Amino acid sequence: MAYADQQMNGSRVISLVIVALIHVAVGYALISGLAISAVKEVVQRVTTVDIEEPEPEPTEEPPPPPEQEVAPPPPVAPPPPISIAPAPPPIRVQPNIPPPAPPALVVPPPAPPAPPAPPPPSLARPAERDNFRRWQSRIVNEGYPQRAIRREIQGSVGVSVVVDTNGRVSSCTVTASSGESVLDEGACDAMERYARYNPALDNAGNPTTGRDSLTIVYRLN
Repeated sequence: MAYADQQMNGSRVISLVIVALIHVAVGYALISGLAISAVKEVVQRVTTVDIEEPEPEPTEEPPPPPEQEVAPPPPVAPPPPISIAPAPPPIRVQPNIPPPAPPALVVPPPAPPAPPAPPPPSLARPAERDNFRRWQSRIVNEGYPQRAIRREIQGSVGVSVVVDTNGRVSSCTVTASSGESVLDEGACDAMERYARYNPALDNAGNPTTGRDSLTIVYRLN
C-alpha cells in the first residue's frame, strides 16, 4: 500500500505542475494580447488627431514712396582709342647657319650626232671587152686548131675567163663543152692569146680583177 501511495502522489505532482504551466502560458498570452491591443488604441488615437492652424490675418501694403526727380547724368567723353601693337614674332637664334645649297647643275642633253656624209659615188665597173670584133675574128680564124680543121671538126665552146688588172685573160674554164677536146682546149688557148679587156674597177676607181663569159663558135667555110 505504501508503494502504491507513493506512485499516486508522484503522478499527482506531475499533473499539478503541468496544469500550473498551462495556466501560466494562458495568462501570459492574455496579458500579451491585452498589452498589444492597448498599444494599438493609443497609436490610433495619436495618429488620428487633426491639428487646425489659424489663418494669417491680411496685412496692408504700405503706400509707394513719392517719385523724386532725378537729375540727368553729366555727359561723359568717350575714352581715347588705345592702340595695341601686335606682339613681335619670336626671334629664333640659330648658332650655325648652314651654307646655301649649290645651284643644281643642269646638263643639257647632247646634241644628236650629225648624219653621216653620203658616200662618194661608186666608180666600180666590170671588165669590158676592148675591140671585141677584132680579137673574136682572130680567135675563130687564127685560133682554130689545125687538128680540128684537118679532121673537119666544128662546134661551139662556152668559156668563163678571169681578167687581171692589165686587161688580159689570166685563166680560162670551159663551161659548155663542144664534145671535142681539141676544140675546148683551142678555145681557152685562143682566149688567153688574143682577148683584150678594159680591166674592172673597184668603188674608188682602182683596177681590179674581173670576170667574163662567152661562147666561141667554130665553123668551117
